[in-house]
Amino acid sequence: MTKTILYLFTILLLFSCNNDSEKLIVNGHIKGLKKGIVYLKKVNDTVLVTLDSLVLNGKPNFTLKANIDAPEVFYLFLDKNDNTKNGISFFGNKGITEITTSLENFLYDAKIKGSKQQNTYSNYLNMLAKFNEKNLDLIENNLNAKIKQDSKAIISSEKQLKNLTRRKYLYTANYAITNKNSEVAPYIAITQMHDANIKLLDTINNSLSANIKVSKYGKALQEFINKIKKTPQQTKQQS
Repeated sequence: MTKTILYLFTILLLFSCNNDSEKLIVNGHIKGLKKGIVYLKKVNDTVLVTLDSLVLNGKPNFTLKANIDAPEVFYLFLDKNDNTKNGISFFGNKGITEITTSLENFLYDAKIKGSKQQNTYSNYLNMLAKFNEKNLDLIENNLNAKIKQDSKAIISSEKQLKNLTRRKYLYTANYAITNKNSEVAPYIAITQMHDANIKLLDTINNSLSANIKVSKYGKALQEFINKIKKTPQQTKQQS
């Protein structure tokens, strides 16, 4: 009887391990956290749904799990019991993703180690941050010029803003094409180039490998392009 129970327990343990190998497992550490709730979420049909959650009380370490069929973007949220919520986005895949951050700077201190898609996404975000920083500087210059009613400075700053946007679109397009075998390519096209020239979006879409075209974001990009082409008056020539 004892041997039978031990055998069944071993089978169940192996079954559990095999199941976990097919899941997204998020191991995290939030420095300075004493109390709060962490949530693992993703967008499903335009709605943000909770996949797993855990109440933390005195321990900064946590593990969250979710079923996953293919690589896609997930979000780690923290509710600090003070009516504030923050979310860290990352590309998840089957296996372990490690996220370390701090309570003080939950978003900006986040370090993510996981899927190859996440590595590709992180490299893109690092460059995007530089574009965004420059964009903020130009917006500040434009506002100051308007306060001073300096028409030349206003025109100059607006021209620089337009050129920066064009450069960001071209960089994003080039990055997507270079990474045409990654789910990251159609994702950044949708999220970062939604008002770009349709020809640029078409170029990215046509470059995608066959398996990426039928992925979640590959299909979404195709649907987005089809929608724009049906309403050409909404197409903006910004690139």
